[in-house]
Amino acid sequence: MVRELGRILVTGADGFIGSHLVEKLIEQEHEVTALCIYNSNGHFGWLDRFADVKSEKLHLVLGDIRDAGRIRDLVAGHDTVFHLASLIAIPYSYQAPQSYIDTNISGTYHIAQACLEANVKRLIHTSTSEVYGTALTVPISERHPLQGQSPYSASKIGADMIVQSFYCSFDLPVVTLRPFNTYGPRQSQRAVIPTVISQILSGASEIKLGNIDPTRDFNFVIDTVNAFVSVASGDESLLGGVYNAGSGREVSIEQMVKMVAKVCDRDVSIASDQQRIRPAGSEVERLLCDASLLTEKTGWRPEYELEQGLEIMVEWMRKSNFNRNPFSYHR
Repeated sequence: MVRELGRILVTGADGFIGSHLVEKLIEQEHEVTALCIYNSNGHFGWLDRFADVKSEKLHLVLGDIRDAGRIRDLVAGHDTVFHLASLIAIPYSYQAPQSYIDTNISGTYHIAQACLEANVKRLIHTSTSEVYGTALTVPISERHPLQGQSPYSASKIGADMIVQSFYCSFDLPVVTLRPFNTYGPRQSQRAVIPTVISQILSGASEIKLGNIDPTRDFNFVIDTVNAFVSVASGDESLLGGVYNAGSGREVSIEQMVKMVAKVCDRDVSIASDQQRIRPAGSEVERLLCDASLLTEKTGWRPEYELEQGLEIMVEWMRKSNFNRNPFSYHR
């Protein structure tokens, strides 16, 4: 039985994954309020193209999850809340850890409290595979210990525990989705796959990266979005649970570079960039997802192979010339 989502609020809607999620929900003809981070220019990030479109289905609003009153007002009247707003850049978390605590932990508390007061029917909270740290066992299931190896991952562990405590203490109907390394069109060039592609397309024959030995489980953005929708529309047995979403395929950074070079039909070498190397104890050496619980509960499975996703990503970056153009790739 598919659960009706009702009126939907998406936080972090202006970002990489959030904008794809909003588009998916609009395609499914849901009524969506898209919360974008407040800025003095009045921009809505990747949703800017909707700014001048009058729609009864999409409502663009600006705000900040650190503002409890603003969040309380926005959450009221919604049935389903997708909480994606977060500070995510790991390197910056070494420089400004307090901002990650304020946004990721306190901001998530504001969301949880507002959802509780508004009697929201379901809150979908976004975690990250970074909370697992370097894999102690593989593949990584939801039972794997949590390890705060960076201020970012520690802040996300704190956010996860906030929503879990609200479920246990106050019966807040929450589901936590834990995506592994999502990639795809619109991703920031600070992320590793866009970094590699942009360097190759710019003509570089020597790619500058940090540590190339760690492995990752890369999941295409449309697959991640479908995982969000699956936990939102699934039955009540999902409530209180944490669910991994990943491809189940382990690829080293070095292997990924070779795959991108093949798609671009280029020969490249790799050089070490010290600025991209994490502190020794903070590097997550290995990630490999076990998403069997999500598949068992919802039937979700990834549809895109890494090679296919990389081809789409390269095509998008070529056509957009690295500009913010949401229309320049094919689904």
